[in-house]
Amino acid sequence: MPMMWLEMLPWLIGMSVLMSASAFFSASEAALFSLGLPERRKLAVGSRAQRLAASLLADPDRLLTAILFWNLLFNMAYFGVASIVGFQLERRSSSDPRWALGFAAGALLAIIFFSEMLPKTLAVLAAPSLAPALAPLLSLAVQVVAPFLPALRMVNLLSRRLIWPHFRAEPYLDATDLARAIDVSRGDAELVQEGRMVLNNIVAMSDIRLDEWMRPRAQFELFRPPVSWADLGTGLTPPGYLLIADPEGGELVAAVDLCQLSHVPPDRLERLARPVLYLPWCASVADAFQQMTELDREVVAVVNEFGDTIGILTHDDLLDTMFSDQPNRSARLLNRPPIEQVSAEVWHVTGVAGLRLLARELGLSLPHSRNATVAGVLQEMLYRLPIEGDVVRWGPLEFRVLEAEEHACMLVEVVPHDLLDDEDNAS
Repeated sequence: MPMMWLEMLPWLIGMSVLMSASAFFSASEAALFSLGLPERRKLAVGSRAQRLAASLLADPDRLLTAILFWNLLFNMAYFGVASIVGFQLERRSSSDPRWALGFAAGALLAIIFFSEMLPKTLAVLAAPSLAPALAPLLSLAVQVVAPFLPALRMVNLLSRRLIWPHFRAEPYLDATDLARAIDVSRGDAELVQEGRMVLNNIVAMSDIRLDEWMRPRAQFELFRPPVSWADLGTGLTPPGYLLIADPEGGELVAAVDLCQLSHVPPDRLERLARPVLYLPWCASVADAFQQMTELDREVVAVVNEFGDTIGILTHDDLLDTMFSDQPNRSARLLNRPPIEQVSAEVWHVTGVAGLRLLARELGLSLPHSRNATVAGVLQEMLYRLPIEGDVVRWGPLEFRVLEAEEHACMLVEVVPHDLLDDEDNAS
């Protein structure tokens, strides 16, 4: 029996080589396609091997077709050699077929574990470092099979047309799909309620403009390079961002999330900054979230029609919008509710409170305005910054400024017109 296995040694070596080749393509598939968008961007500006990996992912259909082709080819060759070895074992040990059956089972388990499970698991765990190492050989394999890729794609297309002529791609996940998913998860009533809350907040983001949700320009400070830790003082935006200005123009150009750093150097903090995303004031919060996710940005600079920065929106602000029970800008920026009813017909409203929220809470129809907040309406009516004691009539409401501190910490008393007119007539 040992002599028989010695004669089979060349075939067994061949099976090992084919299994290793199959493991290489399995690991390549798992490593490259498990990379997230931020990791792919880092590869695109890294070393030559990293850029090569990023270029392969630029055409994922081409890459995946080549990987599956080579993987299938080596697997078929492996099983072909395994069949030859099995037939020889069966012929030489006809009195004891257990050798052939045991070899067939072992060969199947070996390729499942060593060519699929193990390499893919290890590749996913070390994808960022493994992808550049696999890229050169994988690129060569793609180039070898490249002349046949159009034919393979044509076969794939014809098979779909002939075998599944009415096949339709599943539509993109929408809000109704999320709602149904929440409805079927009845195991925990509190979890279902929280899921509905998050879903409602996400849907509502498409109706909120950036100028309704941003941090106003008066509530953050910009720093011109070079910036040291001693320069900051209290200049951090509440979520912990260092905002870097253009040395020449003075506009916001980059930001550093200091809360995410394990070590903060004492000087030249601007070297850690990442570019910000620029969006107009009229864009929706949902648009900002989508572009921040796609472009991997942490801060949005909100600009007006003249290109001036009038506010910012951070990633933490968006998370607060999605996961807060009742998200509102006043609670987020000033740590107080936007509207408080102090008597039957008198409300105290913060300057950053939105006009749509005010109209909904008071049950009134307000005049059209290009401004989104109470403070914006007061500035438009007064042609200056409001000060304590200012009184303005706008539509069905009268605004009386109670507090007008710096950084937009404004408190306004709101009373409907009809109540004031009735009091005047009674007197």
